[in-house]
Amino acid sequence: MKITDITELEKIANNIRIGIVEEVYAGKSGHPGGSLSCADILTVLYFNQMNINPSEPSSPARDRFVLSKGHASPALYSTLAERGYFDKKELLTFRGIDSILQGHPDMKHIPGVDMSTGSLGQGLSSANGMAISSKLNGDGFRVYCLLGDGEIEEGQIWEAAMSAAHYKLDNLCVIVDNNNLQIDGEITEVMSSYPINLKFESFGFNVINVDGHNIEELIEAFDKAKTVKGKPTAIIAKTVKGKGVSFMENQVGWHGKAPNEEQYNQAIKELGGK
Repeated sequence: MKITDITELEKIANNIRIGIVEEVYAGKSGHPGGSLSCADILTVLYFNQMNINPSEPSSPARDRFVLSKGHASPALYSTLAERGYFDKKELLTFRGIDSILQGHPDMKHIPGVDMSTGSLGQGLSSANGMAISSKLNGDGFRVYCLLGDGEIEEGQIWEAAMSAAHYKLDNLCVIVDNNNLQIDGEITEVMSSYPINLKFESFGFNVINVDGHNIEELIEAFDKAKTVKGKPTAIIAKTVKGKGVSFMENQVGWHGKAPNEEQYNQAIKELGGK
């Protein structure tokens, strides 16, 4: 299934945002801000770009996705449910003691999760391994890895970036969710990673800058990445933390807390939910 209609993709992204809010509210904990900021990115990947089949979640031929910023699991879970990997009712069990939907992605128990993540800075290394495997075995699948702009303060990210370029992993596409906020404030105040695009260029990446909430720009960027040979691609997506919920947008306090009942109702109303 490949959806090309922009309006339909925007509706899907909105549904994913509703799912994110419902998860975090039901679980009474979680990370809504950075989950909402990457909803459009995941929409384009799972509904327009990636070679995947929910009925065959372990197919060797499938494209892989690594959510390196694993605390944004509500976004991934909502996307997987929307795509049909499991029932949307599961979202309401988020972080429950008997739920498969843990606070961070678990590849052993959740259909559609290709890598267990949560320890920040490690996802790109795993994605490199997948991309190398695809090349060595001639499998032909592509690998996508979503990083946070705060996460790329981790040194292992740059070791992995150097490795990706060295091995000419043109089947690897890195996406940086550049919402400019991390748990303690703006990334410029904590540990600036700017200019992100020039850093990845200096490490040997093809770099594309996009509006991370513009579906058309995202599709064009991912399509272009598929044509690049001899080097990996990094898409720097400028986003808004808490996108879609007015009182969460650009507010660092919504990095990792759940809304109360009044806030939940307002968020769902703004997103056009029930």
